[in-house]
Parts: sequence; structure tokens; C-alpha cells
Amino acid sequence: MKAIVLAAGRGERLRPLTDTTPKPLLRAGGKRLIEWQLEGLVAGGFTDLVVNHAHLGPRIVEALGDGSRYGARIQYSAESPALETAGGIARGLPLLGSEPFLAVSADIYTRFDYGSLRPVIEDIARRPQERAAHFVLVPNPDYHPAGDMGLTAAGHVTRAAKPWLTYGNISVFHPLHFEGVDPNAAMRLFPWMYEACEAGRVTGELYTGPWDNVGTAEQLASLDRRLSE
Repeated sequence: MKAIVLAAGRGERLRPLTDTTPKPLLRAGGKRLIEWQLEGLVAGGFTDLVVNHAHLGPRIVEALGDGSRYGARIQYSAESPALETAGGIARGLPLLGSEPFLAVSADIYTRFDYGSLRPVIEDIARRPQERAAHFVLVPNPDYHPAGDMGLTAAGHVTRAAKPWLTYGNISVFHPLHFEGVDPNAAMRLFPWMYEACEAGRVTGELYTGPWDNVGTAEQLASLDRRLSE
């Protein structure tokens, strides 16, 4: 099964660190942020990976190579400029193939079990017209108290359900859902995906384990302290 690791972000709030180092290569707990993700994906059975990149992209390619040191096979999808999440996925589709795939951000830290999504991928493959995607949601962090979307008792993602939770930057998609998305134009995942959510075609789950979205130098330093203890 395949996964795309989204690593094209500029990391504006982490400047000046990201002026010379791509955000996914910043370190916490003795490892690069993206290395924590690669290890988790491989442990979950995802060894065929696509990494997209834009800002200082060659540094990412140089650092990760072909992925063999991580037990993976990495292909790269270059962007210039960065195409946001939906646009970046659309650009990487030729490398991802025709089956459902996992999409994760390179700049989160989590102990989520990616292997638990394999049955989800198999189900989306069987009925893509009914189930376009699956989101992993997390409790709202202090810096995002309002959340993004809700989760019904039946496990469907909708903005009509309260309380809202936060999108965890972990998702499964069927490539058919990206038909019509321009692979050469910047496009964000939201609000574009909300239409599929309100149509009942997006399922979800709540994950309450370790999860950090590293957006500032303070958050990076905090994560580094916790992982180093």
C-alpha cells in the first residue's frame, strides 16, 4: 500500500530556522521530523512512499535518498511553487497509482498506528463512489480550540456535528476523488473536501494518543524536550 508524505510547506512561522533548513528536516528528539513519520509508516506496512517537496526540496532528496535506510522506497514529486495539500496530492497521483492511498504531513509527530488504516483502504477500494476518504481527527489543541469538523456516532465526518475536532493531517483518499483537480495549480484541501463530507462520503475516527503539529519554534522546542526526556 502506498502513502504520500506532504513535505512542501515553507514553514513561515518557523523562520529563521526554515530559511536554511526545510521544515521536515528540523530535528526533535534526535531525529528529523519526517524521519519519525517514515518510521511510523514503515512499521504500519507502508513502504512505497511518495514525498512531495518545494522549498529547499533538493535538501530533502539528499537527506532521505531512495528510502532504503528506512526500509522504504521513496519517489519524489517536485513542486515550484508549492501547490498546497490538494494540489500537491493531485501532482503526485501518477506516482501513487489507481488504488486508495494514505496521506500524512511531514511536520506532525504522532504514535498513531498507520497499520490500523489498512482495512479502511481496502473498503474504500471496494466502494469509492460511496466512501471517498477517511480522516483521523484529534482533540483540539490549545492553539486551535474551535476545531475543524465533527464526527457523527456512525463515524461520518460532518460540520453539522458538535463538538468539532481538529483534522489530524492523516487521511486516506481514493484517487478518483481528485479527478478535475489541476495538478499544476495551488489548491487547499479545505474547504474543497467539505462538499464530500456533507454528502456523507467521508468517514473518520478520533485518535487521542500522542500528536503534535509543529508550527512554531516554541512547539518544536517543546516536542524536542518531551522526546528527549
